[in-house]
Amino acid sequence: MVWDRQTKMEYEWKPDEQGLQQILQLLKESQSPDTTIQRTVQQKLEQLNQYPDFNNYLIFVLTKLKSEDEPTRSLSGLILKNNVKAHFQNFPNGVTDFIKSECLNNIGDSSPLIRATVGILITTIASKGELQNWPDLLPKLCSLLDSEDYNTCEGAFGALQKICEDSAEILDSDVLDRPLNIMIPKFLQFFKHSSPKIRSHAVACVNQFIISRTQALMLHIDSFIENLFALAGDEEAEVRKNVCRALVMLLEVRMDRLLPHMHNIVEYMLQRTQDQDENVALEACEFWLTLAEQPICKDVLVRHLPKLIPVLVNGMKYSDIDIILLKGDVEEDETIPDSEQDIRPRFHRSRTVAQQHEEDGIEEEDDDDDEIDDDDTISDWNLRKCSAAALDVLANVYRDELLPHILPLLKELLFHHEWVVKESGILVLGAIAEGCMQGMIPYLPELIPHLIQCLSDKKALVRSITCWTLSRYAHWVVSQPPDTYLKPLMTELLKRILDSNKRVQEAACSAFATLEEEACTELVPYLAYILDTLVFAFSKYQHKNLLILYDAIGTLADSVGHHLNKPEYIQMLMPPLIQKWNMLKDEDKDLFPLLECLSSVATALQSGFLPYCEPVYQRCVNLVQKTLAQAMLNNAQPEQYEAPDKDFMIVALDLLSGLAEGLGGNIEQLVARSNILTLMYQCMQDKMPEVRQSSFALLGDLTKACFQHVKPCIADFMPILGTNLNPEFISVCNNATWAIGEISIQMGIEMQPYIPMVLHQLVEIINRPNTPKTLLENTEYALYVAAPSIGGGNEQHWCTSLRNIRDNEEKDSAFRGICTMISVNPSGVIQDFIFFCDAVASWINPKDDLRDMFCKILHGFKNQVGDENWRRFSDQFPLPLKERLAAFYGV
Repeated sequence: MVWDRQTKMEYEWKPDEQGLQQILQLLKESQSPDTTIQRTVQQKLEQLNQYPDFNNYLIFVLTKLKSEDEPTRSLSGLILKNNVKAHFQNFPNGVTDFIKSECLNNIGDSSPLIRATVGILITTIASKGELQNWPDLLPKLCSLLDSEDYNTCEGAFGALQKICEDSAEILDSDVLDRPLNIMIPKFLQFFKHSSPKIRSHAVACVNQFIISRTQALMLHIDSFIENLFALAGDEEAEVRKNVCRALVMLLEVRMDRLLPHMHNIVEYMLQRTQDQDENVALEACEFWLTLAEQPICKDVLVRHLPKLIPVLVNGMKYSDIDIILLKGDVEEDETIPDSEQDIRPRFHRSRTVAQQHEEDGIEEEDDDDDEIDDDDTISDWNLRKCSAAALDVLANVYRDELLPHILPLLKELLFHHEWVVKESGILVLGAIAEGCMQGMIPYLPELIPHLIQCLSDKKALVRSITCWTLSRYAHWVVSQPPDTYLKPLMTELLKRILDSNKRVQEAACSAFATLEEEACTELVPYLAYILDTLVFAFSKYQHKNLLILYDAIGTLADSVGHHLNKPEYIQMLMPPLIQKWNMLKDEDKDLFPLLECLSSVATALQSGFLPYCEPVYQRCVNLVQKTLAQAMLNNAQPEQYEAPDKDFMIVALDLLSGLAEGLGGNIEQLVARSNILTLMYQCMQDKMPEVRQSSFALLGDLTKACFQHVKPCIADFMPILGTNLNPEFISVCNNATWAIGEISIQMGIEMQPYIPMVLHQLVEIINRPNTPKTLLENTEYALYVAAPSIGGGNEQHWCTSLRNIRDNEEKDSAFRGICTMISVNPSGVIQDFIFFCDAVASWINPKDDLRDMFCKILHGFKNQVGDENWRRFSDQFPLPLKERLAAFYGV
């Protein structure tokens, strides 16, 4: 019985008065705004964690010390929650049991703040794997739901909601004997409870299990939907919001169950999208976004469009709150420095290499730069953005059929005297640009000049949205004679780049980058004027917009290429860039956009970049070396050294690629004097795919620029390239394939020993369905240039793998590769020629020129060996093969 007595003692734990006062003092101090005091408090709290019963004091203050003010008690609970997160496994059993029983006894505290804190504490303990070790938790909370006392019911429901959010997966597993089979029917009973708060908790709990298609919910799906409908008109906004959220998720998961009621649901969502409470309206608006992705959308919504479109358009107006948050009445703010939290973290996109097409340069496959992103400082997602996004996707579903519903509204909005209304009209025009472009063309000759005029509107928010909308029509503008729209648009946009309002500067810079991509060399005649503006912006911009300016300059370099390589342009552009480059420390993340920008500039300027290349090259090599060194320290002693930000290394590798591409053979001296190949060898084996991707791009560029330095390392590099031909990592695979092609060109016949390391994977990529175009072209190119070395028994493998795929473009390219291989190296194929014949016969109808290639090779072979040998050879063929070749190719 000793054990029993000890547990009892633990439960009757009493705080030491002096200790209690010390902890209360700390809790008070930690609410001080002074950061130095906060830091001292933090250290003291850490020290107190060494005392086993410190956490007993914390739970005591939270649940028992009613004399203290609520914020202090709640804070005590939150510090305990952090201790549970960090050290729960070290809590003595008695302490753990004391905390658990105190939580359950006080879940019904009369203060909502204390109830919520207890709930957070419970879910934190539960998510530390304690649902298994606290078997009475769920049954107890579920039974407390039936309590007559409102506070107890609400507190238990609050805790259950948090547990459902944090531990949904384990609740739906065999580990706990599937408690949801009891919990979900229980929650459904509370949908009709008299208290709105309780109804809201009940819906929120069940909502956690929709997306995962939890079995326990699917069994009661009809009753769930029926109960949701009953709550449709609930007076509590939080309940309506949860009902909308449920219906949006059910669209994705149980469309079959919603279909019979679809007409009513759409009508309901139309009302809710206009709800007085913006949070409800936003949840409801998500419905249109989700529905637009469903195949049935077009049929379901068509009859509702006359009502829906005005509702969405109306939601696209700035609310009064938005305007206050956006400082919509502040017109000039260019001299006010940015606060650091205004600046979003940027993610560098690693370099992807493609075969150059004569007419169009490189086509990127993930062009997602023109999403509706017009006011990114207010809460990232709001009704305005959601409405605009919904209109955008619906325009893509209905195309020009949407215009009869939109055009009458647009006429009214675009010329409205109230700026807020006019602004929303310009946003509408931008939102439909992609989906309704064809139908909009007749109106553009009138609309584009109107928009260009709006660029000088007196309201900054009108000027900024106009920049974005014009960028959505840039493609059309560029397709017209340049003097008609391009020149006036460019002139006005450049003025807006120098606007006195930071938001307008930002929007203009982004729009100009889009225009540059569309216009490319059309901009060459205006280069001096453009550079003049961009360079002037350097001296004018605050921190955040500088980062966007780098992008506009880099895009300009990509778009006009070598036309930038004129002494007067270089003289304008390089000094401000190099000045920034010298100011930034190696640890500064602002290096990312600057390095990206310089990479584009170096590639465009070619030899014009020579005077600047040495310090730039050196710094990039140092950045790679530093990052690798830091990563090694972190791998060896993770407690002591933190992991490096590998983006520094990725951006540096990409800039080195830009230098190699721009300078060509001129980079040779720099490579000779550095250890870049050793560093690349390490980067090519990095765990992070983006690092490997960038290092393979650099390998290909150095192979083209100065192969004499790469050649000694080929034996080390080729096996690594072979292991990276995995199409699951599409960009890594793409760049590795490209590098193999470049190496093959340089190596010629010496490539032979390395072919077995890559051939099988390359053939597999060609045989895969849905291989992206860029990867396919790089693979065909690699096989084509490696052809002379592929002799010696590899053809058999080739031919057998290719005969089994259906006729298609990929098979066509691959066979062209084989035919080229054979024509380059006919002797290599002799002993495997039967496999070639078999593969050729697998074609149902090849294109004419490919059929001619087959004919040439078959007849060439027959003539080479002579009739007698050919007859002996073809006698080995199975009869169907013999007949096919005779019928199709006359051999």
